[in-house]
Amino acid sequence: MNEFVFNTDRDLVFFDIESTGLNVMKDRILQIALIKYPKGSSVPEEFSTLINPGIPISEEAYAVHGISNEMVRNKPTFSQLADKIFQFIDNADLSGYNSDRFDIPMLMEEFARCGMSFDVDKRNLIDVQKIFYKMEPRTLKAAYKLYCDGDLSDAHDALADTKATVEVLKGQIKKYSDADYVDGDGQITSKPIQNDIKKIAKFLADDNNLDVTQRLKLNTSRQVVFNFGKYSGQIVSEVFVQEPNYYHWMMEKDFSAQVKQIISTIWDDMKKKKS
Repeated sequence: MNEFVFNTDRDLVFFDIESTGLNVMKDRILQIALIKYPKGSSVPEEFSTLINPGIPISEEAYAVHGISNEMVRNKPTFSQLADKIFQFIDNADLSGYNSDRFDIPMLMEEFARCGMSFDVDKRNLIDVQKIFYKMEPRTLKAAYKLYCDGDLSDAHDALADTKATVEVLKGQIKKYSDADYVDGDGQITSKPIQNDIKKIAKFLADDNNLDVTQRLKLNTSRQVVFNFGKYSGQIVSEVFVQEPNYYHWMMEKDFSAQVKQIISTIWDDMKKKKS
């Protein structure tokens, strides 16, 4: 029996995190698991660890993953592990379950606190949940049942969830290799789920969203606009001209490092044009 090899231009890292809560900017990672498939190889490399988050674990989070404050009290902090995690991932593409909305933004924020820029712009991002929700709207446990014909008994353990995600993506590629996708407008995408990581990433990507927290996006004229709050839909540079304090307010508030980098670039370009 041939081993499954992901067709990709670079290494592919599956990962999952457990955290102190659901606030990407304020909460912290307390467990991370990574499984890396080197380019052209079916033999994975694994890294997983508990992390001392430095802040209390919420009762709601504990009820989900069962990791207590005592369990992480003597574990290394993220800053102590940052270099090792960064080097393990290197320039690999990334895959996870609901990773675009939660795991990736959380990881980017943790690196940013350590003064490290974790760039995802040039990576292929495969959020397995997006494939699942587009093709068979369900949960990870149901996805495992559907694509792997098994029961996921250790849900919400980071390593177990990561291993399940690996098997789910393999199952999705096998199941949908000959399936077309028809969107709400009747537009057909021919066989988007193939053993081709770059092709899957393109199918899942929303080119109009500029950051993983979806605070900024491009309008139909390809201008950067706000995607939240009182200026939702308005052009960022025009708002900053009319109300420059809004830029300073955003830089001081709990927006992601990626959002702050984008608006800083816009702000700097405005000052150059003015001068």
